[in-house]
Amino acid sequence: LIEPGAEELLIELLPKHLSVQIYNAFLQNETSEHAARMTAMDNASKNCSEMIDNLTLVYNKARQASITAELMDIVGGAEALRKA
Repeated sequence: LIEPGAEELLIELLPKHLSVQIYNAFLQNETSEHAARMTAMDNASKNCSEMIDNLTLVYNKARQASITAELMDIVGGAEALRKA
């Protein structure tokens, strides 16, 4: 069994090592991009949930105000009929 010398080994392995390092950098870049997109989508989902909650509250307040106004009209009409 003949082992290659250090220089031959370096000549053979250095290009492969550089290729692997460059590939690793590309993978890390892709991972970072996906993580940033995932964070952005998570924040957008949370904002949508908050907006839905706020709009539901506004709707319920408007609905309650409408019901209250209608009840006031009914009570006012009943009072007018009772006094007449």
